[in-house]
Amino acid sequence: MTRLKIMLAASALTFAALSGNALADDRDTVQVFYDYLSNPGSKAHADAFLKVTTADWQSIGDYSGQTKSKEKLVGQLSGFAKLIPDLKWEVQDMYQDGNTIVVRGRATGTPVGPLFGVDGEGRSFDIMSIDIHELKDGAIVKTYHVEDWATALRQLGGAGK
Repeated sequence: MTRLKIMLAASALTFAALSGNALADDRDTVQVFYDYLSNPGSKAHADAFLKVTTADWQSIGDYSGQTKSKEKLVGQLSGFAKLIPDLKWEVQDMYQDGNTIVVRGRATGTPVGPLFGVDGEGRSFDIMSIDIHELKDGAIVKTYHVEDWATALRQLGGAGK
C-alpha cells in the first residue's frame, strides 16, 4: 500500500509539473510592445505590435476615462520617432501572473526639439515606467501605464536626474 501511495504521489507531482508548463508564457508577446517603443519609426515593429494586440486594444494612462486605440498609439509613436530618434524603452523586470503581465521599464532618449514644451538643448532623459498588460488568448487586450514624464522634463530643463 505504501508503494502505491508513493507511485500516486509521484504521478500527481509529474502531472502538476506538466500542466504548469502548459500554462501560456506571454512575456515574448509583451516584449514585442517594448521592441516597438524602442523602434517607433519601424514599420516592421509597428506591424508586429498590431499583430500582438486585439482589434479593440486600449491604452489607459490615467483616470480621465479617455483611452487610446492602437491606431492612435501608432500615430503618436511615429511622431516620437522624429522627435526622439534614439528613444529606447528597456524592460527592467517583467512578471506574469495568469493573464496579467507587469513591467518595470526604463525609457531614455535625447529629443531633437521641444518635448511637452521643454527645449532640452541636447539634453537626454532617463525615466521609469510601470505598465500592466492584460492578455486574452495570447494577445494584449489592455495596457495600463504610468511614465515619469515630470522627471524627464526636469532633466531636459537642466534640473538633473
